[in-house]
Amino acid sequence: MMDCKKALKEAEGDFDKAIEILRKKGQKLSAKRADRDAKEGVVMAMVNDDKTKGVVIKLSCETDFVAKNDDFVQLARKMAGIALSEFPESKDDLLNQKFESITIGEKITEQIGVIGEKIEMAEYERIESDMVVSYIHMGHKAGVILGLNQAGEAEEKAGRDVAMQVAAMRPVSVSKDDVPQKTIDKELEIGREIALKEGKPEAIVDKIAQGKLNKFFKENTLLHQAFVKDGKKSVEQYLKSVSPNLTVTGFKHIELG
Repeated sequence: MMDCKKALKEAEGDFDKAIEILRKKGQKLSAKRADRDAKEGVVMAMVNDDKTKGVVIKLSCETDFVAKNDDFVQLARKMAGIALSEFPESKDDLLNQKFESITIGEKITEQIGVIGEKIEMAEYERIESDMVVSYIHMGHKAGVILGLNQAGEAEEKAGRDVAMQVAAMRPVSVSKDDVPQKTIDKELEIGREIALKEGKPEAIVDKIAQGKLNKFFKENTLLHQAFVKDGKKSVEQYLKSVSPNLTVTGFKHIELG
């Protein structure tokens, strides 16, 4: 508030000039604080009215004090709303979207000057599907958007349950078919090394490594994970109990840290 008053005084009451002063101050602060950690902030997830598009952003700052400030939360909400409305393809495209008379990127620079902390649009993701649901976890410390191949009231409820699962269990992909080959190769390599260190015969090392890879799939891919609300079912089985062909088309999970 004091910085805003000083800028207005310097600008002799000219509001637009005061904003420009704050923006220039923000540019200087941004350069000075570039190496600072911005591990706090706000994660905001939103879906559009017809529930076919969703976005999730992370607006980062340095301290929890700023992250909990209602003005900062509202700023993140407004930026997420612009992201949802304009649906840009990348974070760079998002930063170039209009925010009132300036861009989102310029607004962030302006706020660095006002708040005096490093602020950045750390992450941005989007999803488009037959139905998209969102979930915000732990007071804006994590957010999930999740796409389903079917729409409906029951499907939406199931989608929220699964979005909560994503936030809690942090799967790496929807199914084992989506796991990058590089990750599979690494897990097999780790499995072989463990088996050899345990003194297992060379002839069965590959079989043991494959078994460990299957365990990795079960624990780390969404559809194969045990459903947190009913451990007797996998997430895939839970979805099929709601509708025989219901499945997840994709998800995005962003969290602080």
